[in-house]
Amino acid sequence: MITVTRAAAKEIRTHAHRGDMEELGLRLSASRGPDGGIEYRMGFDEITLNDMVVSSSGVDVIIAPDEKPLLNGVVLDYVEMSPGERQFIFMNPNDPHYVPPVE
Repeated sequence: MITVTRAAAKEIRTHAHRGDMEELGLRLSASRGPDGGIEYRMGFDEITLNDMVVSSSGVDVIIAPDEKPLLNGVVLDYVEMSPGERQFIFMNPNDPHYVPPVE
């Protein structure tokens, strides 16, 4: 369903610790943007009754059931985009703008 890389999991746990939110899961949400691409939001949250929870690399990821189609198959990573600039990225085969990495 959703994969969190080790690098992303480490950064998520660091943020959870800094914010004293270690008991919360990471909620991911997604919606279609005006150009058909997928826009993402994430933050720490409590699990509600209808939520789905996926554990990956030691991180509990919370997803609302109606967002599953947009998030199915997503890989969340934390990478260095340019020297000194690191950020979370979403690799999502459901996004029409997604270009898979060349191996």
